[in-house]
Formats: sequence, C-alpha cells, structure tokens
Amino acid sequence: MSARILVVDDILPNVKVLEAKLTAEYFDVITAFDGAGALERAVADSPDVILLDVMMPGMDGFEVCRRLRQDPQTRHIPVVMVTALTDVSDRVRGLEAGADDFLSKPINDHALFARVRSLVRLKTLTDELRARQATAGSSELEDLGAEEALAGAHVLIVDAQQHRSQRIADQLRQAGHEVEIVGDAAEAMQRSQAEPALDLAIVHIDLSGQDGMRLCGQLRSQETTRQLPLLLVLDESDLPRLAKGLELGVSDYLIEPVDRNELRARVRTQLRRRRYYHRLRSLLDRTVSMAYTDPLTGAYNRRYLKAHLERKLMEMADSSKPVSIMLFDLDRFKLVNDELGHDAGDAVLKEVSQRVGNNVRSFDMLARYGGEEFVVIMPDTDAEHALAVADRLRRLIGEKRFGVPGRDEGLTVTFSAGVATATDPMETGDQLLKRADAALYEAKGGGRDRVVAARPADLSESDPQYAYGRP
Repeated sequence: MSARILVVDDILPNVKVLEAKLTAEYFDVITAFDGAGALERAVADSPDVILLDVMMPGMDGFEVCRRLRQDPQTRHIPVVMVTALTDVSDRVRGLEAGADDFLSKPINDHALFARVRSLVRLKTLTDELRARQATAGSSELEDLGAEEALAGAHVLIVDAQQHRSQRIADQLRQAGHEVEIVGDAAEAMQRSQAEPALDLAIVHIDLSGQDGMRLCGQLRSQETTRQLPLLLVLDESDLPRLAKGLELGVSDYLIEPVDRNELRARVRTQLRRRRYYHRLRSLLDRTVSMAYTDPLTGAYNRRYLKAHLERKLMEMADSSKPVSIMLFDLDRFKLVNDELGHDAGDAVLKEVSQRVGNNVRSFDMLARYGGEEFVVIMPDTDAEHALAVADRLRRLIGEKRFGVPGRDEGLTVTFSAGVATATDPMETGDQLLKRADAALYEAKGGGRDRVVAARPADLSESDPQYAYGRP
C-alpha cells in the first residue's frame, strides 16, 4: 500500500532516519522541520499520515496537532506523535489535541510500519467517501468536522476477567455510555450481530485461552462490524504482538493498567471518528440516492460513474497511484428475459449487484453501466491485482446458482469482463472505458465466462492480452 507520509522534526538526523525507513517500505516521504512548515506542507501536499515530533522550538507538536484539527483541509489527516515523553499525562494531552497515536523513541520499526499502514487504510476510506460526496456536489461536506456530543454510545467490552472489565465499564458509564460485558469470543460475535448496533468494542488480548486478536479479525470480516472501532487492551509484555493486531484491523490500543483519562480520550477519538464516518456515509447516501443510483440494483448509475472516474483519474496525477476498472457483462442474458421473463431478469441483476458490491473493498465503486453491463472502479490498484479481483468476482457469480421467481431450481449465470488500468494521467475516463470494452469484446469472442486484461494505452493492436477464466 503506497502512501505519502509527512515527517516533522527539528533535528535533521531524526528526519533522515525516518525518511530512510519509510522509503525502504515504498512510502513517499515529504519533510518539514518546524511547526509552521508542517502546517504549510499539510495543506499543500495533503499527506496520508503525519509523523509529528512533540518537542520542537516555537510551536510544539501539541499546538501543531490542534491547528491541524481546526483546519477543514487537514482535520482528517491521521497524526502520530513521535516523542521521548512516556508519561500517561503526555499521551492524554496529545490525544486531546487530536493525535491518533504515540510512538516512543527509539521507534520500533514493526510498530511504525503497522501503525502507518493501519492509518493509511482509514484515511483511504475517508478520502473515498469525501471524494464521492464532492462528486455529488454537496455543500454540507465541511460542516461534518464540527464537534458533537459523544455520550450515549453503545460499547461492548470483551474480557474473561470480570474485575478488569467491570472497572473499565464503570469509568465509561460515568462518561454517559451504555456498556455491555461478555466473557468470550462466541458471545461477542453473537452480540455484535444484534440490535441496537454497537459503536465501539473493547477487546482484551487474553480471553482465558482464546486469542482476542483472532476475535478482532473475525469482527473485521463481518459486514455488520467491518467499520466498528476496535480497542485492544494488552499488557506491556504483549506489545510485540501489537503490529499484527493493527494489520488485522485493530483501531487503537490501551496498555494495562488502564489509565482512566487515557481510556476516555481514546474512546472519545474512536467515537468521534465513528460518528463522522456515519454522518458522511448518511449524507452521501441521501445526496446520491435519487440522482446518482440505479433504481433497480441500488448500484451507482452511468452518470455518477463517469463523474467519479474522471475525479479518480485527476487525483492520480497527484498521487501517482494507478486506477483500474472492470467492465463486465452477463453472458447470454437476453435468454433469461426471453425465457423466464423480466421479473427473473430483474432478480438476477439485483443479486449480481449485491454479490459484487459485498465482495469489493469499501472504497471501490460499483456502477450499472447499462442493461446487464456493470463497472467496478478500483483506486490504487495495479493491473495484476485488478485482474485477480475480476477473476475472483467471476467465480463468485458463476459458481453459485441464482434463485429466480417461477423457477424451482437455481439458475446458473456467468459474466465476461474486460479490465483496464490507467497509469497515464492524460488518459480520460472515456478512453479507459473504451479499452475495457475492447477487452470485454475479446472475452466474449474467446468463449465467455472469462476475464481479459486490456492492452496498455501505449501498445499496438498486435500486442497480446492476458486472460483468466473458462478455457
């Protein structure tokens, strides 16, 4: 996962060390050497994560973080404070200023890379929602950063030790939250699917023989809890395992013994982010539901697709991250309508949209291009990975029968697809779609139920294409 990281430190050797480490992991690194420079670069370069030193002359890291959070252009950028300070009071002060995490000097490389990748995933999702909202043209977007009352959240604590969980629960109830306690992973999974929906889960790493991190991974794999904030509680001796937890999708962590003020600060950060995400999601859904969605399938329509694709291609010029699309068409779909009726055809189109939409990333976008043709836009995805995703979706559609009205046995449906990847910022959306359409035509001609990669834009017609699918 490529990303742009802003490193801020007034000591040049510290900057160079971090820059070398991050560059070796294929991150794009930009630098600043004081608070004012950090604020300027954050606005000018829109980094994905900021690594911010605390102890700087003039404007310290706490003040820089506060100003970043006050500016609508930068308030959504994750900030990690890098410091030699180790007191809990310093961590709380930074969290209250808006920091997402602390890394103590000397920095552990595994913890650094895991935390950065975790925050990049979060930033990517937020940016995608904001981009879609901007495409829809809403003027409400910047109002969503305002502070709001965060009391009344539904919090689930998962811990086998009652005295430990009860202490945390009491502190959260004092802050006005509704808290439930469960003692094992199975009960936690059952509760996570119930109503009312949860706002936060606090999971202890040790569940008396069960692995709390495995539970976090299971929660991340469920559609209903994929975006649920997860706070992992662990002992200092468990810190070497934290990097794996962050890779699994843990949002944040607390080290025992849990300090009350740090608990409240980290919970407040996660709830603020959660509610911002929901408000942005709700605003987006409300804005585009009529003007930009297909009424039958619920996918985005062709009008929105073209506007969003052009925006992604424009962003590519700044980020240098490839954009891939998959254009797919249901094979012999006219026979379904002719032989079984349009009600059956509509049922198939709806289920195709649901299956594909539920099996792509949150920041990928599915649109109905017209008739039985659909497009998936995949930001930050190269040709090889896009082709693999397309083939996985092809098998997902073709290997499980569809239920249709008026037919006892299920119906087998397959699709053919063309995949095209843009790496040249001068390529337009129409040109990219045309290349994908040519590859789709090749897939149809090659026997259907297959995926074909389009030729790169600068290759001649005689160059080979690559295909997955039925022989």
